[in-house]
Amino acid sequence: PVEYPKTGDAPSPVKLGVVTLSNGAVRWMRIEGDPQQNYLPRMEWSGSSELIVQQLDRKQQESKLIYCNTADGNSRTFWAESDDAWVDLNASEPGGDPSGWSWVNKGQDFLWVSEKDGWRHIYRISRDGKTVTLLTKGNYDIGEIKGVDETNNYIYFSASPANATQMYLYRARINNPGKQFREEADLVSNAKLKGTNEYTISPTARIASHTFSNHNTPQVTEWISLPDGRPLNPAKSIANNIKTNPAINVEYLQITTEDNIILDAWMNKPKNFDPNKKYPVVFYVYGEPAATTTADVFGNHDNFLYDADMSTDGYIQVALDNRGTPALKGAAWRKSIYRKNGSVNIRDMAMGAKKILENNFIDKDRVAVWGWSGGGSSTLNLMFQYPDIFKTGIAIAAVSNMLYYDNIYTERYMGLPQENMADYVKGSAISHVQGLKGNLLLVHGSGDDNVHYSNAEALVNELVKYNKQFQFMEYPNRTHNINEGPGTSQHLSALYSNFLRKNCVPGAK
Repeated sequence: PVEYPKTGDAPSPVKLGVVTLSNGAVRWMRIEGDPQQNYLPRMEWSGSSELIVQQLDRKQQESKLIYCNTADGNSRTFWAESDDAWVDLNASEPGGDPSGWSWVNKGQDFLWVSEKDGWRHIYRISRDGKTVTLLTKGNYDIGEIKGVDETNNYIYFSASPANATQMYLYRARINNPGKQFREEADLVSNAKLKGTNEYTISPTARIASHTFSNHNTPQVTEWISLPDGRPLNPAKSIANNIKTNPAINVEYLQITTEDNIILDAWMNKPKNFDPNKKYPVVFYVYGEPAATTTADVFGNHDNFLYDADMSTDGYIQVALDNRGTPALKGAAWRKSIYRKNGSVNIRDMAMGAKKILENNFIDKDRVAVWGWSGGGSSTLNLMFQYPDIFKTGIAIAAVSNMLYYDNIYTERYMGLPQENMADYVKGSAISHVQGLKGNLLLVHGSGDDNVHYSNAEALVNELVKYNKQFQFMEYPNRTHNINEGPGTSQHLSALYSNFLRKNCVPGAK
């Protein structure tokens, strides 16, 4: 096996075997397809001598469900789906575990999450794959399956059809699901609790732990009964124990860019904000398919690296979610970056920032952007591709060249470099270093086993080649988290904060 197959490298070969405990004999399953050009991301026992397996091709565009007979090793495909971009590995078990199945109706059917109609929905599929029933209908995405209650014929799932920054609990019927999603009828959460509602449901789906928070409400937890969703102890209910923090000056926005793309965003204004003055703005970015930045949850608006309080010091903070992030806005939103990561998502962020800068209270000469990992990559691309918008950037543990990152992640979103190298060149920050005009701080751990240090080395060489001045900090032998060793976190915080204060001066003018 290859320890870290990079983009363009063949994946490590995989095969599936069953061991007889009594004598240690191994029987290998005969699964169609090249073991080095396919993945087996999900499997479990589906009978005493049968395995159910998911196979993805290397491009992750073809998904097959396969039964393997452990007695003779034979296999057969009984369900398949494909996508012109990629097939996501959506969890089909409660709790977000993507590795298994939820069986219902005494093992005659299983639940499956798919985006095959353009939205992430839950399906009930018969054991032989011949009968497929859509359980959640409508133009909305489910988040994940939270619980299964066969006794009362309910499946519980998270969703937020009206606002992708929030999250609520819904339910649908496992059998006889009806014709259309009815938001009011199927909502389990208290509709008055606007924000992020998280649930851990018991195995019997009779009770659940419910935690609520939003941008100015710290987390509050209650126990509820199901299926009615009522608090077990009304005196200790969330509704009776909410304590908002009026000092938090966060505003949620929807921004329409000049490309007519609507982006979710939040803005955290300084304390004692005066709209007649001008303030510096710091954009926190991620921008990749692995995470969003605009969830309406408590603590999401704090800068964990800054060594003081940004609001007190007079910074405006902003985050926004571009196309390609995993927001619950439909498959077209998420997959619009296929072979365009590093361009479509970067333009969305830049055009969103441009719209934010139309506010008279923002100083266009004091615009900073920063991010970590994928956010570091976005920071580089924004600084290089849109230097007239972003004046200061701090990129931590960034992928500078997509060819240096792992194949499973990168090829899923960009295809194979052997087939479309031009897309990789266009999307990689290292291709655009000549555009740098502003102040740039690069930070990387030399022991980073996720985003390899070679990304930093190659980028430094390219910046030097074009005489682009910048500041660089290597943390020897630190990993992707850059938190190992005495004083490391404090040092990074001071480095970040001092660079920001020097180049994007805080306070109103």
